[in-house]
Amino acid sequence: MTIDFEKCGGLVPAIIQDAETKNVLMLGFMNQEAYDKTIETGLVTFYSRTRKTLWTKGETSNNYLHVVEIKNDCDNDTLLIYVHPDGPVCHTGTDTCWGEKNEKNPLLFLTELNNFIEKRHEEMPEGSYTTSLFRDGLNRMAQKVGEEALELVIEATNGTNERMIYEGSDMLYHLIVLLTSKGLRIEQMAAELAERHAPGWKKH
Repeated sequence: MTIDFEKCGGLVPAIIQDAETKNVLMLGFMNQEAYDKTIETGLVTFYSRTRKTLWTKGETSNNYLHVVEIKNDCDNDTLLIYVHPDGPVCHTGTDTCWGEKNEKNPLLFLTELNNFIEKRHEEMPEGSYTTSLFRDGLNRMAQKVGEEALELVIEATNGTNERMIYEGSDMLYHLIVLLTSKGLRIEQMAAELAERHAPGWKKH
């Protein structure tokens, strides 16, 4: 990776992003030495512009930032660092330096689930319920979506909210299996809904 440290006087900004939640946690600066130490230790190390020295995030609080991946931007002068944080990132005790909660959006799990189901489709491991659905064929997968949708309707009209969530989750899982069998993904449905939400959209 080529990083242009000289462009801004020996320092480059380093944006720190949680690898799991995708939330931006903080911004720091690195020189070549800080970058090298980050690579060597796997812990994010910055250059302090006020103290004129290196500092590893968490060296006093134990709230270290464990490096997952580092990317360089198109101009080779800004780093994006994906991390797993040990705790609050800001010295004030908040999760981020903007006072935000570093919470994962549960909707992001749908992508993880789709990835997992795609892997099942590729590998078809024995003993997997998902594998059995793929082996049963398209008609059975479609039937399962219909069955789960019916159970969702029953819980919505005559059941409890808790059971409605349970049956809705079953339906969504089986829908993703069905989509995967057709070479499609749940994000395509999200994109369709986003398109419908746009001003001027007209029903096909």
